[in-house]
Amino acid sequence: MSQNVLVTGGAGYIGSHACKALREAGFVPVTYDSLTTGWEDAVKFGPFEKGDLLDRKRLDSVFEKYAPVAVMHFAALSQVGESMSEPGKYWRNNVSGSLELIEATIASGCKSFVFSSTCATYGDQDNVVLDEGSAQYPINPYGASKRAIEEMLRDFEASNGLEHVIFRYFNVAGADPAGEVGEFHQPETHLIPLMLDAIDGKRDGLTIFGTDYDTPDGTCIRDYVHVCDLVDAHVLGLKWLQDGKGSRTFNLGTGSGFSVREVIEHSRGVTNREVPFTEGARRAGDCTKLVSGSSRAVKELGWTPTRSNLETMISDAWRWHQTGHYSK
Repeated sequence: MSQNVLVTGGAGYIGSHACKALREAGFVPVTYDSLTTGWEDAVKFGPFEKGDLLDRKRLDSVFEKYAPVAVMHFAALSQVGESMSEPGKYWRNNVSGSLELIEATIASGCKSFVFSSTCATYGDQDNVVLDEGSAQYPINPYGASKRAIEEMLRDFEASNGLEHVIFRYFNVAGADPAGEVGEFHQPETHLIPLMLDAIDGKRDGLTIFGTDYDTPDGTCIRDYVHVCDLVDAHVLGLKWLQDGKGSRTFNLGTGSGFSVREVIEHSRGVTNREVPFTEGARRAGDCTKLVSGSSRAVKELGWTPTRSNLETMISDAWRWHQTGHYSK
């Protein structure tokens, strides 16, 4: 008999890919999404239940209907700039919403919880490889809200036995190789889709923010992980809990990182087109190099990322970019 997994934010970029991975692993992904930033077109791999995290009555009814064996929690507001200008929105949606979800999970008798966190919880620790033991000093309400949820999970494990796996990661890129789901945000803020839009003439061009950093080519370096590799780790995290291995935190990344200019250069090889770009000043708060160490996930989960190289990530994103997007 198939096991149901409640996937909050399953209509979003990462959540929709997770739903496909869950279905391929033999689970039934039940998407719970308000469609504030998600797309109903992306719900293709299991049932859809529209609802808000802050609606406890709706959550309880969905838990009762599907009796999930686990929760995979992706639903969150995630724009750093917006979180700085509207912090209340992030504390209300991300933290209060997660509290409602966690309490509904416990009330239903479900004791397995996989949480999509972020390396933004580490804050501004420049030019070091961050691992799970690195200090957490978030510098914006988005990162602070995710750290608060991590702490909440630890509290509810102590009080109610809610076992959890937490994943922290930086830049997620790429798309489903089969083209069933992909990355589509409004507004778009991520480098690779912005770059592909510029190549395709859908925006005037790309701006490189800062060319005088202490890196080989002067531009910032970031760690990118393919979305399919990322969600594979989440399925492994779910199985980790089902095997009774207990709560654990894992970073997900490549451990190396790529500069903005490297991303642009690789895109030329993939698309056979030039990237129109201009060079701008540094943005306040941008670090030189942010890289996530992932040796724990490799050693303990048996995670083997196979698509987290620039050529593959850009190729998959470009294929999705050319096949169409979601509509409301």
